[in-house]
Order: sequence, then C-alpha cells, then structure tokens
Amino acid sequence: MAGIDVHLVDGTYELFRHHFAVPSHVTAEGVEVAAARGVLGSMLRLLKDGATHVGVATDKVIESFRNDLFDGYKTGEGTPPELFAQFPLLEAALEAAGFTVLAMVRHEADDAMGAAAVLAAADERVARVLVCTPDKDLAQVVDDDAGIVQVDRRREITYDAAAVVEKFGVRPESIPDWLALVGDTADGIPGLTGWGAKSSAAILARYGHLEAIPADPAEWDVAVRGATKLAATLVARREDAELYRLLATLDLAAPVMDDVEDLCWTGPADHFEDICSHLDAPRLAEMARRLAADRN
Repeated sequence: MAGIDVHLVDGTYELFRHHFAVPSHVTAEGVEVAAARGVLGSMLRLLKDGATHVGVATDKVIESFRNDLFDGYKTGEGTPPELFAQFPLLEAALEAAGFTVLAMVRHEADDAMGAAAVLAAADERVARVLVCTPDKDLAQVVDDDAGIVQVDRRREITYDAAAVVEKFGVRPESIPDWLALVGDTADGIPGLTGWGAKSSAAILARYGHLEAIPADPAEWDVAVRGATKLAATLVARREDAELYRLLATLDLAAPVMDDVEDLCWTGPADHFEDICSHLDAPRLAEMARRLAADRN
C-alpha cells in the first residue's frame, strides 16, 4: 500500500485547546465532557478530510522521566480538575471510535509523536508523516528526506525544513540546542540569561550545536551583540545548558505502535454508540458510522 499519509496528533494539546475554546457541557450524570467531545469530533473530521492512518498521543500523567532530571520541569499543577478528568474519557472515546491512542506514562505525548514519526517514515509504504502539533520541540523531527513535516492544524500551516529555519533561524536538528539557550516556558525550561531567540539562532545557524560553539568569543565568526557576556554565560553554565538540551530532546525510543498498519482506521467498535451517549454526542456516533460505511 504505497503512498500512505500518517497523521500523528497531539491529543494532550488538543484537549487543552478545546477545554479553553469551547463552552462547558456537563452531562446529566454531572460529568464535564466538552473538551473530550471537541477532540473526538476534530479527529472524525480529520478522517472525513481523507486521513487513513492516525495516531493520537496523550500524556495524562503530565509528569514524565524529565521531572526526575530537573525539579523545575513542568508538572500537572494548576490543571483544572475537570480537564484532568477528561484524559481517560478522551482515550476511551478515541479507542472506541477506532483510533490508535499512544498513551504515555513515563514519556510525554511529544516523545510518542517523535518516535512514531521516525518509525513511520522508515516504512517504504509511507509517503508523508504529518506531526500535528504547534509545540516547538517537535520541529526537531522535521525531515525533508524522510517526508516528515510539522502541521499546526489550527493555523493551517505546514512546516518543512525550510519553514523551520524561517521560523526559528536554525535547522531542525538544532532545535534542542536552541531551546536549551532560549528556554521554553511551556515546559519549564529556563534557558540561559541573555541568550535571546535572535542571538541563539545566529550562533547556532553557524555552529549547529552547543559543543561546537567556541568558548572564546574572539573565535566566533558571526557578529552578535554582547558576545563576550554570552560566551561567559555559556562557559559558566555549560552543564545547565546541556541538561536543558536533554530535556528538550525527544526520546525516540518511547513505546509506540509496532507497525504503520496499527494506525489504520477501520471503523468504530460496537460500544462506540454507548460512549457517545454518555458524551451527549449522538451526531458523532452517526458521523463515525457514515465514515465507516463510505470506506467499506
């Protein structure tokens, strides 16, 4: 089956996005379901638009192995309880709808998407891998030769390697280094003082990775304001920078599907209508039935 397009979706991001974007919906059982319904509907529309192989990554625990490496890394603190409660609900609804859920416990959804993207891209049956998330760190797996692109579905923007360079100023393989220097507030990575997006991009565009940056700013063959201070900071905090890069580097050995065909959507399970009934979403059950009928 040549020419497969594989869609890998950030289910955690989608759940958060829908929670803060759609009106609340509490069922007669007293359960908040608006975000879960929103994500489920979005995934069915992805199928309606032609997607055939879809993996939805989640990390309902929020914390991961990175919290053991750095105390300041992001946690689930502050997440609304009514949102937290929808993670298992969403996973159950997606699985009943026929989607493959890449549910992480020790890893993050980003690790799952990265690992699945590399695995899928290595399959000769796959034409493209679309990593559907706006998260900065996923830009590191964009690979023109492998056919891996990053897609911001909300903004309808697709990033190949050239687009990553245009957005960040560095190639995909330098994204972890860039995040180590600049920081990433979403993940709790503080970065290094004084290293802004532009200066970091200018230096990494020349040297690629942290270890290749000369300790002596006089050796830099790129003009950057405050080079002496930047170099001194990097020398003094080299171990911190390397830790931050480790935090920003995806674990491509995260447990995901065994084969691309594991992501093929073949239709909803028999109990999907019951799930939709609990979600007050009969239209989604009907939509899934029609999609399955059309593909058969």
